[in-house]
Amino acid sequence: MICEKELRWIGSSYRDLLAFPEEARRQAGFQLGKIQAGLDPDDWKSFDSIGPGTREIRIKEANGIFRVMYVTKFVNALYVLHCLQKKTQRLTPHDRKIAETRYRAIINDRKT
Repeated sequence: MICEKELRWIGSSYRDLLAFPEEARRQAGFQLGKIQAGLDPDDWKSFDSIGPGTREIRIKEANGIFRVMYVTKFVNALYVLHCLQKKTQRLTPHDRKIAETRYRAIINDRKT
């Protein structure tokens, strides 16, 4: 039996995911399920500039381009840092700051 990692939503990431269009939300959920089971998502990119072990799921669909930033390097859980719709090629400074702040919060919480 495969033991799935617990899924932990940081900040508003769950609400942000619920704001995705239905198909993008469904795809994100499927990809997060794969990660919980220890598999890689279909389309992902490393995002170590946010913090070591950070990745993003990349979802392209008719309504736009969507991203789910997450960290799996911790044994106890899969942390979802940020969910967003991309409007440009680069990550905006605002989105970067959100993900970095949430990553630091996880690290600080694990120290205590």
